[in-house]
Amino acid sequence: MKKLFTSLLLFVFAGASAQKLETLSIEKIMRDPKWMGVSPSKVRWSDDSRKVYFNWNPKSEERDGLFSITPTNLKPREVATEEQRDMAPENGSWNKKRTLKAFERNGDIYLSDIKIGKITQLTSTTEREAIPVFTADESAVLFSKENNLYKLSLAKGQLVQLTNFVKAASSTTKKNTDNQQEKYLKKQQLELFDIIKVEDKDRKLDSIERKEMQPAKLKEIVYGDKRVNSVQLSPDGRYITYRLIQPAEGAKNGIVPNYVTGSGFTEDIPNRTKVGAPQSTSVSYVFDIKRDSVYAISTKEIPGIKDLPDYLKDYPKLLEDRKKANADRRVDIGVPVWSEDSKYAVVVVESQDNKDRWIMKLDAASGKLTLLDRQRDEAWIGGPGTGGFFANGSLGFTDNTHFYYQSEASGYSHLYLMDLVSGEKKQLTSGKWEVQTLKLSNDKKTFYFTANIEHPGITHFYKIPVSGGSPVKLTSMKGGNEIDLSPDEKWLAIRYSYSNKPWELYVQPNKPGAKAVQVTNSTSAEFNSYAWKQPEVISFKNRYGSDIYARVYQPRTADPAKPAVVFVHGAGYLQNVHYWWSSYFREYMFNNMLADNGYTVIDIDYTASSGYGRDMRTGIYRHMGGKDLTDQVDGVKYLVDKYGINPKHVGLYGGSYGGFITLMALFTQPDVFASGGAIRSVTDWAHYNHGYTSNILNEPFEDDIAYRQSSPIYFANGLKGKLLMLHGMVDQNVNYQDIIRLTQKLIELHKENWELASYPVEDHGFVQPSSWTDEYKRIYKLFEETLKGK
Repeated sequence: MKKLFTSLLLFVFAGASAQKLETLSIEKIMRDPKWMGVSPSKVRWSDDSRKVYFNWNPKSEERDGLFSITPTNLKPREVATEEQRDMAPENGSWNKKRTLKAFERNGDIYLSDIKIGKITQLTSTTEREAIPVFTADESAVLFSKENNLYKLSLAKGQLVQLTNFVKAASSTTKKNTDNQQEKYLKKQQLELFDIIKVEDKDRKLDSIERKEMQPAKLKEIVYGDKRVNSVQLSPDGRYITYRLIQPAEGAKNGIVPNYVTGSGFTEDIPNRTKVGAPQSTSVSYVFDIKRDSVYAISTKEIPGIKDLPDYLKDYPKLLEDRKKANADRRVDIGVPVWSEDSKYAVVVVESQDNKDRWIMKLDAASGKLTLLDRQRDEAWIGGPGTGGFFANGSLGFTDNTHFYYQSEASGYSHLYLMDLVSGEKKQLTSGKWEVQTLKLSNDKKTFYFTANIEHPGITHFYKIPVSGGSPVKLTSMKGGNEIDLSPDEKWLAIRYSYSNKPWELYVQPNKPGAKAVQVTNSTSAEFNSYAWKQPEVISFKNRYGSDIYARVYQPRTADPAKPAVVFVHGAGYLQNVHYWWSSYFREYMFNNMLADNGYTVIDIDYTASSGYGRDMRTGIYRHMGGKDLTDQVDGVKYLVDKYGINPKHVGLYGGSYGGFITLMALFTQPDVFASGGAIRSVTDWAHYNHGYTSNILNEPFEDDIAYRQSSPIYFANGLKGKLLMLHGMVDQNVNYQDIIRLTQKLIELHKENWELASYPVEDHGFVQPSSWTDEYKRIYKLFEETLKGK
């Protein structure tokens, strides 16, 4: 019996040990992330505000399931397939009282009655109906089908087509193709015979009578080789606005070869164009139904439409040519935003060089624009809520005469309110922080927004009256708070995390000071068994006097060599120094492991990072690898001065933009960095995509200076330390061609202290745990061999 009891104890102890993460290793932390536990995601409320739905996987199964709770019963319940099938999707269009919601499902239009909980299918066709919205009087639903706009009466079921877009005009009048002889004979017959005159007159009268009896035909709008886009009806039903997009001609797409395929043959994956390729253009139009006329929205009167960018001063010949051409810049006009009474329509106009954003009043009767606000940036327009760089525009009417929008005019993205009668602008929020999300309340009396007021790395949910005032904080947990406000605005569903605690779901009444109650516990016992470090969030002054924020991971016992590693986050415009769980969770765990093994690790929000305003965002304009790189060097100096690390034992690593910085660091700062791991790196910006690159570096054939001083391939001869390059071979973002071109350059330069690890089945974001494991084993080996010596 004693023997059996001992065996049972050993079995229990062995099971417990298997769940305990005592020592970090690459194999452990780079497993399928499910080992950590799966956080809730895609949090959303039911339309009646009675349930919170979220994706979750508490048992680490192959796929996430859909779960729900109620504010009064916080025990998660898995949602049955039948209920999922009957659920209305989160997106859709509400009526003013939020009692009805129109939405699309599988290409058909449905109507959900929230009060009685009934969903009615309004259309059932083989074509796709999409983008349903209510008419201003809510008597009908508008939707698009095959480019055209339709109106479906809710009471009568009558379907009316409002537009008639056609590729080519139909021929209703037969062309006269008679030759000279035939024309002469017809004329002679009319002169000689009265009966011919009578018959001809009768035919004309019959034709007129038939035409009068026929219903008026819907005006044909010919789009030809263009694409129809953004068709919209004004609230009063008089004007239809739309945009015709001319696709770019001569734009060459790249090809990504795929070597590991089911067929056994190499297969080509069609890919994107490169920066500087021809871009599509657009013209916006108004269709006045009452006058049965179509006309373009005029852009010639836009203030500064001919303004040239400052960078052209570096190219006198090009500047002179552009001045002589005196051409209007290409612009795109957004979808009009109408006041409910149709008295005002406001559009956002953006220049294709992204250096101007105009908010303009549209006179729909004439197609003319009047300036309300202009923001110009010699770098590029961007920031949260501005409609530019990585963000959708936040704008709309609070009533029939007041219009709200976000702008970085003050240096940080803030909320503004404009009186369209007087033209007065009022800044509703201010300070060295950003309005990051924005929502107008149902009654249009309150703005709800997320902002980093307390600290750049802490987000909270706030509210203010639409007339302005001091923000009222609604959340209280320090870290990251992602909010989903219930449709009735009584509850907050909060996805919350801290720097060493992954995301969990909480629910809280929508009241200041209310307590948030935790709903989920997602992390595994194995994950919880390790004391994950809470990195120290610090700031230092860079060489230009700006505050730079960073995370520091200190070892309990530093290695005698006092080594340090710099982690460089990707994207450029991204924030990783904050108090919430990082999207770079693998790198977070790797940094913990490095610290456990005697390294000091610093993770810097360098110039170009998000969360810090316009000047930080645009500080890399025309020179990537400039201030963003010197911030890494200044961070190393900070580690030397404050933490006593050995300046000869510093390495760095990062992916994508972080890989680019790693290359630039080893090529241009070889005395600062002994080694680096460059993952999926951009090596030459002239080979990256247009949307991202042209904002920062303009176009390569017009601003060669910017591309040459920003591309690592031009500085490869400066390599002294040990370089490890790692790249997925089917990378459709930063193509594998990038790293191959740099490889050839290193060969031609007779460099020997580098190696390339290629991953045949990986795209830009790696998926396979075996690839992650191999990648980080190599990076760790690199640091062990190069940073812990003499």
